[in-house]
Amino acid sequence: MSLYDDAVLVLKGYEGQDELRQTYLDHLAAHPDGMWKACHAGHVTASALVVDPEHGRVLLTLHRKLRMWLQMGGHCEPGDTTLAAAALREAAEESGIPGLTLLPGGPVRLDRHPIPAPCHWHFDVQYAALAPRGAAHTISDESLDLRWFAYDEVPEAADDSVVRLLKGTRARL
Repeated sequence: MSLYDDAVLVLKGYEGQDELRQTYLDHLAAHPDGMWKACHAGHVTASALVVDPEHGRVLLTLHRKLRMWLQMGGHCEPGDTTLAAAALREAAEESGIPGLTLLPGGPVRLDRHPIPAPCHWHFDVQYAALAPRGAAHTISDESLDLRWFAYDEVPEAADDSVVRLLKGTRARL
């Protein structure tokens, strides 16, 4: 099964955000290359909020280009076989934490947001990743900083999309 096929299956099985979910499916139907950064009409991305439920905190990255505190994530790559694998790969690469595991149940949320030209949209499929006990992070080249935030600190640090992702994640925990 291709990454494109996996994305369609994941989105068809995703419950909630019905109108936005259909927008994702329509985009993929119209753009067979819609999984890849080269698709200038927009492309699917995969992200994961790294969570440490034992200590009630999340790890956010200060994104190098956007200069915003965000969850880990980014573009799908040819070696990715599933959206879940892409989200987990991105979370591990950007956090430097080995042994992350995705929260069961598939994606937590969808978030479509505009991006600068030549592309137009990111169709982000958002997961949550559980940090192993004693996890130590390492800053990647894509980040200016990494920091653990208590759940109640997130609204002051991050934008509404991260706050909504945290809310959805906490509802699943």
